[in-house]
Amino acid sequence: DKVLAELIEPYELRVATLLEFLQDVQPSLRYDIARLADPYGPSVTDADLQCLVVSEETRSGGEAVNRKRLENGLPALALYEILLMKDPDHSQNEEEKISSSSLRQRLLGTLLQPPRQDPALPSHPYVIGLTGGTGSGKTSIASRLGRLGAFVIDADKLGHAVYSPGGPAYGRVVATFGAEILNQDGTINRRVLGAKVFGNQERLKSLTDIVWPEMAQMVKEQIREAAAQGNCTWPSLLPLAALCF
Repeated sequence: DKVLAELIEPYELRVATLLEFLQDVQPSLRYDIARLADPYGPSVTDADLQCLVVSEETRSGGEAVNRKRLENGLPALALYEILLMKDPDHSQNEEEKISSSSLRQRLLGTLLQPPRQDPALPSHPYVIGLTGGTGSGKTSIASRLGRLGAFVIDADKLGHAVYSPGGPAYGRVVATFGAEILNQDGTINRRVLGAKVFGNQERLKSLTDIVWPEMAQMVKEQIREAAAQGNCTWPSLLPLAALCF
């Protein structure tokens, strides 16, 4: 439940960094690093321990350790409380103290490691899909990347174009769902079509089996167009926003 837990460094790396720090502080210091698999660790079973260092935030945890030690027939530990260091550079959305959670938030938008070189992937164009629910920011991200030179493929628009009059899926959609889905001008009435398929998994699958392969083909054609222009391309094969550098 840590903030941005996926950015927490592996345990082995954290131990190596801690060892380096301890040796810098005091090479002759004796220490034992224990991996915690529960909230207590060895603090409630090690009879040799005498003191537990806590902060103003974790004092209640230290008190819980002492209750557990007493239950286990061990003497209570002396609790040595340290002050939390304030972070003078924290932003409005970050904690006032120096916090690893805040530090991880600052990593967002930065390159954490060089891009992985995969010989199986073509170097050009570079394709990325944007997916997400309504209001998740797909359009905003697509617009921003488009301003940076991305070749934008909007799969929503392709989804409409694919069954517009003259589109590759138009005839099959009309043949499958009937002429009653048509407006007077021959265009497909999306509201009428939606009423036929949404809530009916079999009909919805019939529609997607017609539309999605044609959309995928249109996406591939636009990727080839982007490559011919010397751009990279980013599509989504679902009816969601898509774009490309």
